[in-house]
Amino acid sequence: MKTMEEQIQSFGVVPVVVLYDAEDAMPLAKALVEGGLPCAEVTFRTEVAEESIRRMSEGYPEMLVGAGTVLTTEQVDRAVGAGAKFIVSPGFDPEIVDYCLKKEIPIFPGCITPSEVAQAVKRGLKVVKFFPAEQFGGVETIKALAAPYTVMKFMPTGGVNAKNLKDYLSCDKIIACGGSWMVKGDLIKSGRFDQIKKLTEEAVSLAKAVRS
Repeated sequence: MKTMEEQIQSFGVVPVVVLYDAEDAMPLAKALVEGGLPCAEVTFRTEVAEESIRRMSEGYPEMLVGAGTVLTTEQVDRAVGAGAKFIVSPGFDPEIVDYCLKKEIPIFPGCITPSEVAQAVKRGLKVVKFFPAEQFGGVETIKALAAPYTVMKFMPTGGVNAKNLKDYLSCDKIIACGGSWMVKGDLIKSGRFDQIKKLTEEAVSLAKAVRS
């Protein structure tokens, strides 16, 4: 049985999804699964996040569905209750991290400074989110942070796209990249799920090419 980190690393890319209509959850999940990427981080930025996670998890049980932009322990409970398998927070919130660890829920908190990474190491975490990645120095900053904290690996999100994915995934301290370029809001809103499937297939091919 693969650990959560191993599953995410096997994907290489985690689609970061923002949904405004729960009716889009199933066709989006279908496009991701058929595109070879049965994984999604559904952000709690909208009212329909909880219901979208529920529909994806129930409709496609083979998918690894997580909740992103989680800001409170109440959202943790709602996300997990809906079927989320992991939690992602934009920053390092000790209350949320400790709450998830106590309940044995996989948590990837955002860390961009040595102090934040130190707090993650102290709690036994092996992987943290690095957000917003491009704005805080990208791969070079991750390498610098990883130097003293050798046990830590990173999942950069924010500004990652098809053009710079190779740079990120070439770094052995990065298990996967979060990105929204294959699940852009305008594509979802206009129902262009065939295009989403195509972009997903391209992302999967790119990730495999880098790591082969």
